[in-house]
Amino acid sequence: MLEKNSNHEEFIIFRVQDQEFCVEMSSTRELRGWTPATALPNSADYLVGIINLRGNIIPIVDLAKRLGLAASEQSERHVIIVVRLQDKQFGLLVDAVSDIVSVGPDDIRPVPNTNSELAEEFFKQVIVQDKRIVCQIMLEQLLPELEVIAA
Repeated sequence: MLEKNSNHEEFIIFRVQDQEFCVEMSSTRELRGWTPATALPNSADYLVGIINLRGNIIPIVDLAKRLGLAASEQSERHVIIVVRLQDKQFGLLVDAVSDIVSVGPDDIRPVPNTNSELAEEFFKQVIVQDKRIVCQIMLEQLLPELEVIAA
């Protein structure tokens, strides 16, 4: 890992099926092993349910399903990345956490124009290091109904 300085940002890289994605380390609150969630009737298909995190009830998003991939077969091998966006917390169900990287400005690129609504809707930028290309997830796009659930 590179030495952190003012020009570098840290990202946590994780795997969803065969693909890698990342979120800013500053948005990440904790990593948790899989915890069964309580389902919410009539909720979005990508919402696994809710869990009690030290007295706070937070929604859990199946990131694979949210990104249009096949739903995850939840097991004890999965990881929940608890993130905070403004004053809201929620969890991302992912297959595994693979790395924490420090990235300089030269390693950050805009998302290429692919005429894909998915890319425009969910990806903020692309991190390029050596032969590794990782899309950064826009957390604010994952739970449009976040205010209703967390209220």
